Amino acid sequence: MSFGLLKMVKRELPEKWKKEEKAIKAIQVAFDLDEKIQYIIRREALDMEINPSERIRQILGLSSNKTPQRPRLSISLKPADFDILAERYQVDVTDRRAIKNQASLELQKYASEIDFNK
Repeated sequence: MSFGLLKMVKRELPEKWKKEEKAIKAIQVAFDLDEKIQYIIRREALDMEINPSERIRQILGLSSNKTPQRPRLSISLKPADFDILAERYQVDVTDRRAIKNQASLELQKYASEIDFNK
């Protein structure tokens, strides 16, 4: 039996992947800080309309994104979580986009009912 070796051809990356190539080379560092310190940094970032990672980069004197990033909230969902949410929103459990949209609407409704002036 003979195994043919594939010739590796170096191809140019598509333009849209070039930015991601830089991100692949980055290493994520997590800081185990006191809750009060974390709160201060998160609050400053929120007030500055940037994400906490960008605020940490500023504090450490590192370069940061000049253009504000779109703020996002995220969670990790297990299959059982999708089951619960699909039932709550009465959508097909495989329609993750519909589940995400309904969850987003629920979060928006929740936030609209909060009175920050208390």
